[in-house]
Amino acid sequence: MLKRVYASALVACLALPGIALSEDLDSLTPEQLLPLAQKEGSVTVFSLSSRIAKIEAAFEKAYPGIDLVGVDMSSTKQIARVEAEQQAGVHAVDVLYIADTPVVFTKLLEGKRVVNYVPPRVAGELEDRYKAPLLTQRLSTKVLMYNEKAFPDGSPVTNLWQLTEPEWQGRVLMVDPSQRGELLDLLTEIALHPAEMAAAYKAQYGKDIEIEDGLEGAGEQYIKALFENDLILVPNSDVLNKSVGDAGAKNPPVGFGTYSDRRDNEKEGWALQVANNVEPSNGILFPAVLTIADKAPHPAAARLLIDFMFGDDTPTGGPGFEPFNVPGDYAVRKAIADHPDSVKLGELKAWTIDPAKTAAARGRIADLIITLQ
Repeated sequence: MLKRVYASALVACLALPGIALSEDLDSLTPEQLLPLAQKEGSVTVFSLSSRIAKIEAAFEKAYPGIDLVGVDMSSTKQIARVEAEQQAGVHAVDVLYIADTPVVFTKLLEGKRVVNYVPPRVAGELEDRYKAPLLTQRLSTKVLMYNEKAFPDGSPVTNLWQLTEPEWQGRVLMVDPSQRGELLDLLTEIALHPAEMAAAYKAQYGKDIEIEDGLEGAGEQYIKALFENDLILVPNSDVLNKSVGDAGAKNPPVGFGTYSDRRDNEKEGWALQVANNVEPSNGILFPAVLTIADKAPHPAAARLLIDFMFGDDTPTGGPGFEPFNVPGDYAVRKAIADHPDSVKLGELKAWTIDPAKTAAARGRIADLIITLQ
């Protein structure tokens, strides 16, 4: 039923004079897109964040007559779903709000399963690296998090190598990297910084690190040591956040999680806090991108939604961006200020991933992890 609705909307759009090609839509303003999107009637987005529910309410209020269908789905599942559907000739989704960009670039963009679109309204505010090869809406994180109530004097960890010591055996959590590609990206990034990981080892132990045969550098040695110290892999972020952040816990674990999940501390009874002063890094910054699926059934509404999710010109970004204007998320639009409770972007001790380099290296790290589990 859903597929038939999408198909009929696409036929209706293509029947509109002068709007037969997606290129015709790319240069239109939101005001010009609106009547076309209202004729399409709906838009479907797969979203890496459950906050899409807030966007759904705000978008439908701003643009009556367009039904936004938001589906909360991990990046790994989005990639698999889009590949499977398009191989079967199904084109049901319009927009992907997705991370795990090394795989998105190689499997979806190079495979011509998505197309890049940059809203003209905000293009002039964005650095080139945020406009291509895919459009970055914000920067998100996978960083070391701790319980600030249990450790009121600050993070109990100041060097990543401490997590390989007996004190932290079985007390370090991470969402299973086979289920969330961003965590595989995190481990890959650690491997891509062997000199810094070696320097951190020497700073912690006063001697040079010895690399075992079969491993390439101090980063891979660290990954092996972390797994051998009983790294706990959990199924999802909710389990991790509750375990690390439980405000009533006396001796809680630490975990590599999402800094912006701290926004739910009060609601959930958590005490999550980012461990920022960690050598050589506390984790990664990575792009959350917005892109249009190939043969999107609602192409005008898809573009209108992407424009909306970049927010308005107020410092918070207004209804289209405020759900993401929280501590630990960083807007790429210059008009939008970082949340005042965030560690400033320039002071966050996280590595920013290079998707191309990560894509080239992550296969080896995935194979290494399999041998360690």
